[in-house]
Amino acid sequence: MQASNPIFTIDLFPLLDQKLITLLHSLSAADWEKPTIASRWCVKDIAAHLLDGNLRTLSMLRDGYWGESGGNLTSYSALVEFLNGLNADWVRAMRRVSPVVLIALLENSGQEYYQYLASLDPFAPATFSVAWAGEETSANWFHIAREYTEKWHHQQQIRLAVGQEAELYQQELYFPYLDTSLRALPFHYRGVEAPHDTIIQVHVTGEGGGDWFLHRTSNEWQLIMKPDKFPACVVSIPGEIAWRIFTKGISRQEANSLVQISGDPALGLPIFDLLAVMA
Repeated sequence: MQASNPIFTIDLFPLLDQKLITLLHSLSAADWEKPTIASRWCVKDIAAHLLDGNLRTLSMLRDGYWGESGGNLTSYSALVEFLNGLNADWVRAMRRVSPVVLIALLENSGQEYYQYLASLDPFAPATFSVAWAGEETSANWFHIAREYTEKWHHQQQIRLAVGQEAELYQQELYFPYLDTSLRALPFHYRGVEAPHDTIIQVHVTGEGGGDWFLHRTSNEWQLIMKPDKFPACVVSIPGEIAWRIFTKGISRQEANSLVQISGDPALGLPIFDLLAVMA
């Protein structure tokens, strides 16, 4: 798998949304208020954030209505701060909306959101680049795959809180999440020095897991399909915590106790800081 090989996730959106709606209908009043691994957000807050994702995309990208502007955001940290403010404002306002209304809004907007993304040329330039993968310009297929990871991991935050997370670990849904998130590996490792032709293997266990290989060329790291030599380092991550590492959903101390690194530890330790979200 080369880093430039497209990941087509668009056909998974209806299935992922259907699973979300079914899940939300099953929740009790107490479930909606349960805390999650997302800082300061309960289950209902995350559902509201998912709605915001639908409506913001439809408003800005489909309808050309940008509303609130962040002004001249000249740095990644300024952009993250602006987005965090938008997210917090929305979630706070949606606390006055009932779960019944929230589910209906998610169901209706999810269909329009999918239809809009499906209408895009997957190889045309996206309005927003995938910054956490180090791209200044991204194709729509990568933007769509990034949106898939957002929907996947936020739904899984809800599922983790209510004890129903197994549903999203199936290969059809989890592997595309991992494959998209791990496109961040070459950019994330850009400052890690190693001899030419060094191989790092990242192995995620479980039904939806797999293997990703980083290859050191003369001046950069690249994702490759199959190496022709033994890896200098193998990082083995349990499937149930891989997504939490990539979204700041687990402490480094806890993750370190669960991840196995064989070979050169200096090549494996950077995995604990890999982020596949805007944070």
